[in-house]
Amino acid sequence: MKLYLLLLSGVFLVLVKASAQTDVAFSHYWMMEPQFNPAAVGVTPHLRILGCYSNQMSGYTDNPKTMFLGADMPLHLRHAVGGYFLNDAIGAFTHKNVVVEYAYRFPLGQGTMSLGAQGEIRSETIDGGKMDVEDTSDPAIPKGTLNGTRLDLGVGVYYSHPLFYAGISSLHLTAPEVTLGETNQIDVKRTYYFTAGGNINVKNTLYSLHPSMRWMYDGVTDRLDISLRAQLKNGKQRLFAGVTYSPSISSTLFVGGMFRGVMLSYSYEAYTGGAGLGNGAHELTMSYEIDINLAKKGKNRHQSVRLL
Repeated sequence: MKLYLLLLSGVFLVLVKASAQTDVAFSHYWMMEPQFNPAAVGVTPHLRILGCYSNQMSGYTDNPKTMFLGADMPLHLRHAVGGYFLNDAIGAFTHKNVVVEYAYRFPLGQGTMSLGAQGEIRSETIDGGKMDVEDTSDPAIPKGTLNGTRLDLGVGVYYSHPLFYAGISSLHLTAPEVTLGETNQIDVKRTYYFTAGGNINVKNTLYSLHPSMRWMYDGVTDRLDISLRAQLKNGKQRLFAGVTYSPSISSTLFVGGMFRGVMLSYSYEAYTGGAGLGNGAHELTMSYEIDINLAKKGKNRHQSVRLL
């Protein structure tokens, strides 16, 4: 109930004019980099299909629930394409993204440099019927459902090496102002990302270590995620487990594996604030790769360091 009142207070802020960090911070960011960097599409040499479901602040009324479905693949020569759909719901609010991404890739040193761009259709919805308020005469409270849509853009740079990767991106370049009705507006801030990771093979074993990090900043607030996962690889099969620490926000445990080309991973994020241990975020992510044989003719193929 306490969280519900807090969310309801946030509703009133948004109804007048809100400006907040709107991007979802998935726990499996190291599997989902195209979600925040268009230059990361086509990094693996296959058609990759990825889905994710996140149930945050579990146990509370009207808690955030997010669904993600995306795909990306390399094309002939130096091109790669991708896209995704995201649905993020919290109480009376629903946020939807439809994104199309493109990357131009070229050799640089012992790795590959990618330059990417994306176009986005952003949709925001407020359902006044889901608001439990006493003063229904307030003009800021919608009587029905309000919708608003805007176009948005993003760019990114990504470098992949057999031993490490790094990327930087900027989303919401247009800083769109999504208008809902006559009195409601949601301002979306430009958001900047930096991500990096590596692959450390344990000598003479089937084990490897994979450190990674993500930093996101919207000009006011920021979030840093520092992760380490250990992996056992036997042929095409893998098992892995790891942790993520987000200072002043949360700690996350995750476990997963790959079997018959399907990678499945589950994580639980425990918040370090006032929420109880059982009121964290459950996240389930699954990906599948299909060899489409478009970008490998006459080329030496290297597996992505993110998935080694």
